[in-house]
Amino acid sequence: MRSLHSPHVSTPTASRPYRGRFAPSPTGDLHFGSLLAAFGSWLLARHAQGTWLVRVEDLDPPREVAGAAERQLRTLAAFGLHSDEPVLRQSERGAHYRAALERLLASGAAFACHCSRSELAEAGGIHRHCVSGPRPGREPAIRLRVADGSVVAYDDAIRGPQSQDVAREVGDVVLRRADGYWAYQLAVVVDDAEQAISDVVRGADLLDSTPRQILLQRALGLPTPRYAHLPLVLDGAGRKLSKSDAALPVDAERPLPALAAAWRALGQDPAVLHGAGTVAELLARSQSGFDPGRIAAAPTIALGEF
Repeated sequence: MRSLHSPHVSTPTASRPYRGRFAPSPTGDLHFGSLLAAFGSWLLARHAQGTWLVRVEDLDPPREVAGAAERQLRTLAAFGLHSDEPVLRQSERGAHYRAALERLLASGAAFACHCSRSELAEAGGIHRHCVSGPRPGREPAIRLRVADGSVVAYDDAIRGPQSQDVAREVGDVVLRRADGYWAYQLAVVVDDAEQAISDVVRGADLLDSTPRQILLQRALGLPTPRYAHLPLVLDGAGRKLSKSDAALPVDAERPLPALAAAWRALGQDPAVLHGAGTVAELLARSQSGFDPGRIAAAPTIALGEF
């Protein structure tokens, strides 16, 4: 793993206190991939003697599973992973996202878009200009205006230098969907800034989202955190666990084996945890024996290895 304090291409945050977070979406119970992200972010926060927060990203009601958020929080508690501050829920923060969106619209950095998905697909799938005008009874999406040549480069603490031409590879970014729901990209940027998150540690499936979030941070005049993307856990067919039949919930009644497996998946020495008989003892040993340099830069881990 690269130094967690290596120079950052975007707004430097070296002088800010370390504040990390784990932000699950309540689309199901916590599986091993979620545990890896939670434990990894917790370990890095503790290693830096920083603060670790939990945020519930409940922005998409059609995809949410009833009771999943509460079960996720109970499972984290069973694993000894407690938020250092009250849990933030995105479903309660619409006014904050609306204020940020209004700022972007007022400055011309955002615009209303009436294009449908099918129309965009016919035009290549990447929004560079609107192919449809207003239609009666149809609400527009709101997009971030991404200028041609908007190349974002940053230094990921695990994966090293990253670069993406957001205009060419992503296009104009959705901030509020046509169905009225807030887009993840806007909410995560607003919440990371409000919670003063200095270090975003998450799975490699979100590596591609980081450049567009940095663009949005710049448009809103917000600081850019450091980023570290942990290995992604896949099933035997190469699918992300959240989309896999193998994504069985971790057993809150047996936290020790799952934590030990997550420890190994993060590249840590299994001997450090040998003989730990309780969650508290395992977490204490993991804090003292954690070596960030052992986290693999490989993007994926096969679930069968554990």
